[in-house]
Amino acid sequence: MSAPWTDDACSLVDAFRSGERSPREELEATLAAIERSDLNCFSHIDPERALAAASAADLSLPFGGVPTAIKELDQVEGWPDREASLVFRDRKATRTSTNIQRLLERGGAVPVGQTTASEFGGLNVSITRMNGVTHNPWRHGRTVGGSSSGSSAAVAGGLVSLATGGDGGGSIRIPAGYTGLLGMKGTYGRIPRGPHAYWSPGTVVLGCLARSVRDAARFYDVCAGPDPRDPTSLPSHGAWERSLGSHDLMGRRVAVIPSIGGVQLEVGVEERVRGAAADLIAAAGLVQVDIPLELPNLAAQWMMGNLSTLLAGLGDRWPACEDELTQEIAFGLRLAQSMYNLDTAAVAEAKRVELQEAMADAFDQVDFVITATNPGPAFAADATTSSPNGTILDQIGATKAGKLGFRGVMAGVRVSSAFYSKLPNLLIEQATARLPDMVAMGALTIASNVYGNPAVSIPAGLVDGLPVGMQVLSRHHTDALLFDLALAAERTLAWPKVAPGVSQVPASA
Repeated sequence: MSAPWTDDACSLVDAFRSGERSPREELEATLAAIERSDLNCFSHIDPERALAAASAADLSLPFGGVPTAIKELDQVEGWPDREASLVFRDRKATRTSTNIQRLLERGGAVPVGQTTASEFGGLNVSITRMNGVTHNPWRHGRTVGGSSSGSSAAVAGGLVSLATGGDGGGSIRIPAGYTGLLGMKGTYGRIPRGPHAYWSPGTVVLGCLARSVRDAARFYDVCAGPDPRDPTSLPSHGAWERSLGSHDLMGRRVAVIPSIGGVQLEVGVEERVRGAAADLIAAAGLVQVDIPLELPNLAAQWMMGNLSTLLAGLGDRWPACEDELTQEIAFGLRLAQSMYNLDTAAVAEAKRVELQEAMADAFDQVDFVITATNPGPAFAADATTSSPNGTILDQIGATKAGKLGFRGVMAGVRVSSAFYSKLPNLLIEQATARLPDMVAMGALTIASNVYGNPAVSIPAGLVDGLPVGMQVLSRHHTDALLFDLALAAERTLAWPKVAPGVSQVPASA
């Protein structure tokens, strides 16, 4: 056996059960492939634990024996707990996340190691000071997005058939879109975030990067369900995979709106999304309708409000640790401390309600909304933001004088806002209008995190030889219906399971 399995995880389980392959042989092929890979998508490997788990694999379990990658923002007791940051370079996890515990115990997955992520999950790029650059298996030198960077690279790159991810603003869907994978963000609370689950930012949904719809549905079967340490967690009927294909899609209404939130799409993306949507609509018997969907851009307020959790995690290390942080994260903390006050929070809350009303109005009229997942295909892998030309913060951070000047300006804003509380939000609104690239990161995906509805990125074909994702949104708690539409898309669009050039393993290897 020279290469890992390149079909989906469910078919690998079938191959184990039939005796076609063995978990230990598969793991050995996986470890060898990771060693050869130039994707830089793993930050930690634990061969000893993985070999022990593979040798004792229970093939009756849903993912019994499947080599699986764990996003480095998920915790595994005894493994590094660095959150992709130099600040926590020496920290070890003292507990295992609930979803990972379920994946290993209920699911029988074999934990290979940790995949790279953007620092603290804060950006949709695949570069950190801790791990360097993670590359897209479709084209070396292009990004994988974030924050589930390494997970998407490992699955699309043929190293493992399943990897965990998390989505607080698009962090499953964005990398899935850039790498041609299925990326499902469920209804908020679908998979528990415990133990020790922060309430803020109130948008994070856990899940996986998958090659097929049934893999994602089986992941739900294993990991979804309530957890007393996460009061937002939802019940699960436990029949997600078994119920695939049970919904009648004929006649359901859909709106195709390639861009939402005022995002400008790159050349070719709208055409590709509309083409894939038309094929899906015809195959599933959907009824396309036109509806307005005007969403407020609250990306800046959303980002700054979320940083309260990061400040809590850094504790008394901040601001002394500033020079160890990714520049964008450090600047974000400075911005938030200076500009996020009660007035800013009030504006953010008003915009959140405005967004909720707009989304609810849309779903009063249609069952699905189809948009693009990302503004364009994958940009440069070493870019620190998704803006193709960088942002003004990149220019400020290029010199020591610029950084010191920025700190001085932020200190001035902080003092001034004590006398004029509306100043920070006025500055935010002006920056949003004049420098839209600064708040475009994840703007296509954030709406579903804020609203809490399920959304899935489905491979929709290629632009310039790179994958483009078609994002489909549906109402709260209609995850099973969304799975069925994704299944119809899978049968209609027939996306490749791995990137071109990945070593293919014969079905009977």
